[in-house]
Amino acid sequence: METRVSEVLRDDSLLDEGLVTLTLSNPGKLNAISVEMWRALRIHLQTLDAETRVRAIVIRGAQGNFAAGADIEEFPTERGSYDTLRRYHGEVIGPTLDALARCRHPSVALIEGVCVGGGLEIAAHCDLRIAGEGARFGVPINKLGFPMAPGELRGVLALTGRATTLEILLEGRVFGAAEAKEKGLLTRVVDDEAIEEAGYTCARRVAAGAPLAAQLNKWLIARLAPSVPPLSEAEWQMAFSYWDSHDHREGVAAFLEKRPPDFRGR
Repeated sequence: METRVSEVLRDDSLLDEGLVTLTLSNPGKLNAISVEMWRALRIHLQTLDAETRVRAIVIRGAQGNFAAGADIEEFPTERGSYDTLRRYHGEVIGPTLDALARCRHPSVALIEGVCVGGGLEIAAHCDLRIAGEGARFGVPINKLGFPMAPGELRGVLALTGRATTLEILLEGRVFGAAEAKEKGLLTRVVDDEAIEEAGYTCARRVAAGAPLAAQLNKWLIARLAPSVPPLSEAEWQMAFSYWDSHDHREGVAAFLEKRPPDFRGR
């Protein structure tokens, strides 16, 4: 029986230029992000944050895709109750995306193929996003019966604003790179054949600049962004109040059983 290994690979081969590459890899699943991968990505980012030779981080996916969201096959065990649901989003995914956003080194998402759900959340928390024209984007979790969690929603909302974020989430549509650029999700779009060169050229431009200036630009822009009070515990509970609904259970079950869901609004 074939054993799949899901992992986040670190490549230091360009470290003499100040570049480090982190690659999302989950063969056979379009790099769907497992809990192990979320945790590994956070550890890599926290480690890199302390390394002075690093000037830019490139995040990409293996096998010609960025990432096809979270690994839904883990959902029954990893988010099968209210407590595990809170831990999954509040202690696994949320802190990883926060570590990416807060990392002092600039990050570049090099996007090929599928970039949906959790993959789009990772890209949205990077500082720059370079995509091939054949890349595909979206957050079709409305078909799974649940909303985007607060710590994951922040990055997409910051890029696209209220109206477009609502469009992305309410329609659950998958769309192309040109439309993603139009919506504000991407820095630039290039020919598929040129994506690797374009992504690393972007990262090299970043790395050629003054590291302290880049770090202070990141800090100041985050500091000057409009802020809202943190969610109260009651609001966190409201955000995850869907956990035991029919539609949540049905959405996940229908995906795993490869059939259309039967949503009932409860």
